[in-house]
Amino acid sequence: MKIQLLPSTFDGAGCATPEQRLTCFLIDDRVTVDAGSIALALTDEQRESVRDVIVTHPHMDHIASLPIFIDDLFGSLTEPVRVHATEEVIALLERDVFNWTVYPRFSELKNQHGPVMQYMPFRTGEEFQVAHLKVTAVPVNHIVPTVGMVVSDGKVTVAFSSDTYHTEEFWELVNSAPHLDALLIEASFPNSMAQLAEVSRHFTPAMLKQELQKLNHNGLDILTVHLKPAYRETLVEEINGLGIPRLGIMEPGRTYEW
Repeated sequence: MKIQLLPSTFDGAGCATPEQRLTCFLIDDRVTVDAGSIALALTDEQRESVRDVIVTHPHMDHIASLPIFIDDLFGSLTEPVRVHATEEVIALLERDVFNWTVYPRFSELKNQHGPVMQYMPFRTGEEFQVAHLKVTAVPVNHIVPTVGMVVSDGKVTVAFSSDTYHTEEFWELVNSAPHLDALLIEASFPNSMAQLAEVSRHFTPAMLKQELQKLNHNGLDILTVHLKPAYRETLVEEINGLGIPRLGIMEPGRTYEW
C-alpha cells in the first residue's frame, strides 16, 4: 500500500514545503482520505484515477478543495466522484457546502455521461468497500462528528486517527486488527498549549504519548500528522523527544509504502 500526505503549502517557486495546512491522504493513487488539498496537489494522472474520497469530518482543512476538484473535472467525468461519509457528515456537507450558495449541489447535477458526484453513506463499526480497500470507521473524540478508521488492502493494514482527543472506540478497533503496519495519528499543538488542545479536541505530544499506551500492536510505523504550521518547529522537537520507537513525522509529498 502506498500512501502520500498531499502537500498543501508551497513556496514562491511552487515547490512543496513541510508545513501542513490541509489534510488529504492519497492511497494507491486511487482513493483519498479527506480532501483538503485534493484539487491542488494531485498529478494529472492521479486526477484521472481518483474517484473515491472518504471524508472523516466536515472541517474546512479536510474538505477545502473537494468542490473545486469536482468542478475542475465536471465536463470530463465518465463516472461520479464518490464521497464516502456518515449520514451525519453528508447532511453537513449538503447544508453548509454544496448548498447552491457556497457551491453548487453537485449531487444533483449531471454531465453528458451521468451524475458527477455520488454520496456513499457508511455506518460506523461496519466494514465497507472503497475501490480495492476494506474500511472500518468508528467515532473519535472531536468537536464535530468525526471518524477514525482502519484501512486494509488484504495484505497491509493502516489506521488513521483523523482529528481527535482522548478516545476509546478507535483503539478498540485498532487493537482488534490481526496486524497493523502503520498508524497515522494527529499531534496538533505543542505541550504549552494543552488547554487549547483540550478545548478544540486535539493532541499535544505529551497527550499523544499517553494515548499511545492504549495501542497493543508492536513493530509498526507511527507517523504524526496535522502539526499546526505556526508551532511546527516546537512540535517536531517535542515529538522527537518522546523517545518512542518508530515514531516520526509524516512528510507532505513523500510516498510511504508498506
